[in-house]
Amino acid sequence: MADHAPHTRDTTRQLKEDLQHLSQTVEELVNATADDSRHNIKELRERAERRLNETRARLEARGERAYQEARDTVTHQADACDRYVHDHPWTSIGIGAAVGVVVGMLIGRR
Repeated sequence: MADHAPHTRDTTRQLKEDLQHLSQTVEELVNATADDSRHNIKELRERAERRLNETRARLEARGERAYQEARDTVTHQADACDRYVHDHPWTSIGIGAAVGVVVGMLIGRR
């Protein structure tokens, strides 16, 4: 099984950087509105819009990758479980029965 911790740390770090850049640009835009220089506001607005679009695209790509990775992991785990049940049917029945008894006892306590 692959270790996803470094990938997760890199993704988290990149997300923080993206949000920090976007936040700085929005802050510059807000500060620029105090100055009535229309050219300055237009330039900062365009930069903020560009960074917003870039950040949105990166977040969507990361979300899609995370979804694919999660789906692949769940599929892999389901396949492994299916193989185990087919390879060890009596053990699987025993485990299922034991879980059923425990759940039945817990429900019966209420």
